[in-house]
Amino acid sequence: MGLLGELLLLPLAPVRGVVWVTGQVVDAAEQEQIAQLRRELAALERELVAGRVSEEEFDRREDEILDLLEEFDRGVAG
Repeated sequence: MGLLGELLLLPLAPVRGVVWVTGQVVDAAEQEQIAQLRRELAALERELVAGRVSEEEFDRREDEILDLLEEFDRGVAG
């Protein structure tokens, strides 16, 4: 984009900045949710090993968590 284009788009700079910041906040929130789901999965596995949950309960909850993680991978979760 040339100098003229940059000058014409200059009034939109604050809007582009807000959009960029919003995108960064959303990305950070998604990464935190993914980390939380992974912590839940690890805790669930510890519960299974300790005998506090049955295999059936583990499978059901594991599937739920993995489905959510898969949604994040596809960009669907929100």
